[in-house]
Order: sequence, then structure tokens, then C-alpha cells
Amino acid sequence: MKTEVSRLPMYAAMMKVPGGLMLLPLILGSIIGTFAPDAIAIGGFTQALFKDSALPLIALLIFATGTQVNVRTGGPILATAGTIILTKTLIPATLIVILGSYVGLDGIAGVSILAMLAAFDNSNGGLWLAYTGQYGDSRDRGAYVASAVNDGPFFSLLFLGASGLADIPVIALVAALVPFLLGVVVGNLDADWRNVLKPVPNIVIPFFAFALGTGINLNAVVSGGMTGLILGLLISPITGFLVYLGYRYILRRGGKSGIGFAAGTTAGNAIATPAVVAAADPSFQQYVGTATAQVAACVLISSILAPVLASYFLKRAGELKVADDVAMPAGGVATADAKV
Repeated sequence: MKTEVSRLPMYAAMMKVPGGLMLLPLILGSIIGTFAPDAIAIGGFTQALFKDSALPLIALLIFATGTQVNVRTGGPILATAGTIILTKTLIPATLIVILGSYVGLDGIAGVSILAMLAAFDNSNGGLWLAYTGQYGDSRDRGAYVASAVNDGPFFSLLFLGASGLADIPVIALVAALVPFLLGVVVGNLDADWRNVLKPVPNIVIPFFAFALGTGINLNAVVSGGMTGLILGLLISPITGFLVYLGYRYILRRGGKSGIGFAAGTTAGNAIATPAVVAAADPSFQQYVGTATAQVAACVLISSILAPVLASYFLKRAGELKVADDVAMPAGGVATADAKV
């Protein structure tokens, strides 16, 4: 069989950028969403795919990821996911709440406690899957469940609620986990479905990343000012380093511990967290505008910085290479199969 040659190898170019399968469409979407938002807001299939598809496609990705988790090897995956939740969500959120108890909800230097929680206590699952699909293994990709748990406003509400400042919508956590758990059940009952859904990450990540990007107005990122910029620059080295420590000393992953920095991100869905928290407790309404702009800046900046840091530490350890278990570009399609 002859191998068809691409006239314009866009996919190969994206894969040369750490996390590029997620990052480049996200940036492109934010540019179009800022300067030509009406170009895709025309209704029909165009708007459905390029603007409104983020949540359904993320849900499909979560389900497909669940099908790849084999319960016979689920222990290492759960250990990895648990370590990420501990180091990326629970520890940062606890530290921010402690800070809030001393400085109040206004926070410091124009960054409210609401903005800090919304930016620090979650992670960009799409970028994590895209990056670990290149340089991680099945444990890392399966640990996407950590992002399924910490994505969205649940933990922000949980930690604020621990101080009596907000309600705790337990159903939000349940709703985040159901697609993943159903995927685990389907994948372990039917190996054919597991195989059918292997290519899903490569297919959906660029599309939902673009759709998420259309919701990031670069003007809002700029309006976040230096506070949003500084907050974005802090997230990756601080929370990424915490996950790195978890990989190194809890999971004992050695040179591969640098992958932990890829979790040092802010999820695109976190942009909506300030408004959700304010809806639960109107006393936070005064912080919503500024916090939303700051979180938007964090999403964009951390999406760029986290994979750069992860690649640097992996390269320094001599581990910036495709995992031995599967030569996959983004968590699903083997590169050998891609030639067929």
C-alpha cells in the first residue's frame, strides 16, 4: 500500500508543539472569537460545531477516556488521578482558603479569593490528554479523571462552602463523574467498544479546544491587566511543581515526573466559575467582572506555559519521548495505524 502524502501537514505541525492539539486551536478560536465573533455565530451546523460544541465534545472525550480504563490495571490510574487531585486541587485550594481567612475575600494586589480559587483549583483536561498522549503512558492518560472531577466550579464552591460562604452542589460532582464511570463500564464489558472509541481524543480535542477559545475574548484578557498576567504566570510553576512533587515522591515516577507540570493549568470552563459562585451567593457579585477577566488570562497563559515547563523538565531528565507502551500522538490512535 502506498502512503498518502499530505500536501499541508497541519496535524504533524501541531504535534510538534507540546500540547499543540489543544493549544493551537484554542488560540485560533480566541482570535476569531475576539475579532470576528459573528463569523461563526450564524446558527446551524456551523455554530453548533465551532462555537457551541465544547461541553458535549468534552463529555464524549470523558466517556471515551473511561472506556480505555481496564479495571484490572485501574489501581495505578486511580493512584495517579488521586495524586493529581491532591496536589493540583486540594492543597492549592486549602492554601487559598487559609490566605482568605487572613486577608478577607478581597484577596491581595487586586486579585480576589474568588479569582484565585477559580484559577488554581482545577486543570485543563484537554491539554493534559493532548500532552500525555504524546509523552505519557496509560496511567497518565487514564488520570484524566482528575480533570473530570476538578473541572468546573465544584471545588471552588466546596472550599468556599467550608467557610459557610456558599452552597455545595453535590450533584455537580456526580454529573462530572457519570460519563467517565459509564465509559469504564462499557469499555470493560465490551472490548469492541473500547477499540472503536480509541481515536476519539485525536478527533474531538481540536474541535472543543477551538470552541472553548471562541469564548475567550482577548480584550477581556487584556482588561485583566497585570494582575491577570501575573496570576497566569504563577499558576503553571506553582501548581505544576506541586504535581511534579506528587509524581516524584508519591508515585515514584523518576524522570517522567516532569509530566506533572502539564497539569499546571486553568480549565477553560473555569471562566464561568466566578459567575456560578455569585449565583450561589450574591455577596460575590462584586468580584465577578474582574475575576472572570483574570481567569480568562490564566486559561490562555497557563495553556502555553505548562507544556513548555513539562517539556523542559522531561528533556532535562532525558524522558521527552513517546511512551513505550503506545506510540500515540494524543491518547488514542497509534502512529502506525495512522498510516493505513
